Amino acid sequence: MRKSLVRVVQEKGIKDQRVLKALEQVPRHFFFEKAFLEQAYQDKAFPIGEGQTISQPYTVAYQTELLEVQPSDKVLEIGTGSGYQCSVLLQLTPQVYTIEYNEVLYHKALKQFKIMGLQPHTYLGDGSEGLPQHAPYHKIIVTAGAPIIPKTLLTQLTIGGKLVIPVGDTGVQKMLRITRVDQEEFTKEEYDNFKFVPLLGKQGWK
Repeated sequence: MRKSLVRVVQEKGIKDQRVLKALEQVPRHFFFEKAFLEQAYQDKAFPIGEGQTISQPYTVAYQTELLEVQPSDKVLEIGTGSGYQCSVLLQLTPQVYTIEYNEVLYHKALKQFKIMGLQPHTYLGDGSEGLPQHAPYHKIIVTAGAPIIPKTLLTQLTIGGKLVIPVGDTGVQKMLRITRVDQEEFTKEEYDNFKFVPLLGKQGWK
């Protein structure tokens, strides 16, 4: 079923073999209640409670491909959610820091990581402000729709580092990739439109 899901994602345009392999290695059904197991390998988002969703596998692959994660990269994920995206990132680098705003989801994700034997650096707090105590990061991924590009996240990138973030209104967001050229200069690339749950916090939706 995992191989079949990877084929679907590949047919939709994901080319990075490392990303496809990472997707294949993560048992998505671990993130579902037993009653919903048949939905686990469909290429769809699915509610996980607290008004949040486990992201569509294609969306996870799309963001991860844009991130261009290298094995030595230190990655910050904003929005742990179910833990699925984080689990995919951990197949690419052991240095993943993840922060979740919602306390219920945070504790559920902690249990999930333990069951799977994964060891990301997990934090509960306002991810819209990043995680400055462990900055800088080579890559930052935001898994919720932001109204703006939070400046605090830009300052936490290494030179040459990349931020992948969906930005727009609460209906639809444009996927952006920001690359830090030097201390002051950043480049911005625009990609497809997506629909994410809102990024909450001081730099997100209040």
